Amino acid sequence: MTNTLRTLIAIWALSLQAGLASAETLTIATVNNVDMIRMQALAAEFTAKNPDIELKWVTLEENILRQRVTTDIATNSGRFDIVTIGSYEAPIWAKKGWLMPLSDMPSGYDVDDLIPSIRESLSFEGVLYAAPFYGESSFTMYRTDLFEAAGLEMPDAPTWDFIRTAAAAINEKSPDVYGICLRGKPGWGENIALITSMANSYGARWFDENWRPQFDSEAWSSTINDYVTLLKNFGQPDAASTGYAETLALFQAGKCAIWIDATVAASSVSDPRVSSVANHVGFAMAPAHGLGKRSNWLWSWALGVSVASEHKNAAKAFVAWATSREYADLVAQRDGWANVPPGTRESLYRNPEYLQAAPFAEMVLESIETADPGDPTVDKVPYTGIQYVAIPEFTGMATAVGVRFSKVLAGEISTEEALKNAQWVTEKVIERAQFIQDD
Repeated sequence: MTNTLRTLIAIWALSLQAGLASAETLTIATVNNVDMIRMQALAAEFTAKNPDIELKWVTLEENILRQRVTTDIATNSGRFDIVTIGSYEAPIWAKKGWLMPLSDMPSGYDVDDLIPSIRESLSFEGVLYAAPFYGESSFTMYRTDLFEAAGLEMPDAPTWDFIRTAAAAINEKSPDVYGICLRGKPGWGENIALITSMANSYGARWFDENWRPQFDSEAWSSTINDYVTLLKNFGQPDAASTGYAETLALFQAGKCAIWIDATVAASSVSDPRVSSVANHVGFAMAPAHGLGKRSNWLWSWALGVSVASEHKNAAKAFVAWATSREYADLVAQRDGWANVPPGTRESLYRNPEYLQAAPFAEMVLESIETADPGDPTVDKVPYTGIQYVAIPEFTGMATAVGVRFSKVLAGEISTEEALKNAQWVTEKVIERAQFIQDD
């Protein structure tokens, strides 16, 4: 081997090492749901166009994800470059300076195309701090074949009284199917999300206008008693341990006649590749209780960039790609338009291909647009948020309250004891809350 050849090989090796050294690795923390798992599968399209960026995924169950991401962000450790967060965290964390602003998205991203309520929920002082991967509300999914067999017709806008009547009738006529499935697993994003939204429609609220906890009200007692009665009499067994993922699987397997949950599930229950009841699914609005409020929430799973990230530009590039129209087209090409992440862009709901493929689209959009986090309850409240209270203290106290409600469902304590404990916990938290003093 000549000296010239040795020199060329050495130069090539050094160049290769330099190239590898310059590659940036983005660590992405995300939730283990269908849409996020699909994003991981499609991410090779991003890395093919960005060979200097590598992706490392940390995929977690929802409750665990929230704990680990919050710890990482709050301690500024920088373990995660990109975090999957929601409408609750984004403005609160932005105010604390934990997230990078996304005010400089690439040309063609079109922030103005984002559904206004979804964009606002992820912004602080008019600046976007997390880009919506998908947006959702909640509504009623039901088995049209079982309703027909029971001689029932689901209204477009049902009440909780009708839901109870229908669940009882179907439970009696089809004993191998649960009349209703609802979240029971404790967690501020699990059972509390559903129960709080239900409570809003019953006239309940977490706090009155003076920040006094309201769990000693008749409205809360009625909410919890009706929720527990529904599940104990007509619901899935071990309801206290089943959350969104588990109830989705039960509905797909044909075990539930009625399921009230996130609108994002519509594509999963309608897809014959994963749902045994795909051809027998109907959709209706979330139930009301005759007081002027429905139990439809507003949420977005979104991608934010940690201020502690050492790869902020690369992280922003990935966030822009994963929440773009380009990504939606990619999903449509691979899995069909019905499986495109919903609830984020107005243009999607003007797309005739999507509207034809997703018969639930218009009801999803209506559910999102009629959800009002600024006016979530029958009586006025000093907070925003429908299935949550948008204050930093909410996660801790709601987790504690969620555990108590789950114990009622499991038959371990009474409704009265759970509500008494919820009143005590929220009173103690609010007494210590700095934001009350600041007001």
